[in-house]
Amino acid sequence: MFTVEQIKAAHSKVKSGADFPSYIQDLIRLGVVFYEAYVADGHTDYFGNADFKTSSPPKYTQLKIADQSNLDQFRFDLKAHQQGKTDYFTFCSDCAKSGVEKWAVSMEEMTCSYFDKAGNKLLVEVIPH
Repeated sequence: MFTVEQIKAAHSKVKSGADFPSYIQDLIRLGVVFYEAYVADGHTDYFGNADFKTSSPPKYTQLKIADQSNLDQFRFDLKAHQQGKTDYFTFCSDCAKSGVEKWAVSMEEMTCSYFDKAGNKLLVEVIPH
């Protein structure tokens, strides 16, 4: 299966949210079928076929996730990130302030879903191929 080191190598090519679609294609080639990225510390759980799972270590010091979600602000920050205006840590900080606890990416559905602390789905985006 794949390793965290292989995923890190694919992620090293990502400079902003604008690079996200090509990163997803790299993960698909590695065999990743689903992953969940946690805003609080930046760790990610990656899943492959046959119940394979591996996790990356935390990327930064713990961020506090807002109890109340602010979908309008999150949409604004997400758009800025996708346009390459923010780096990964800035985007995660913005997510925390807007009450986004994690996002989950399904390679089968080609979607990225964002969730609040209560597990409510805030937004689902289709990932361009």
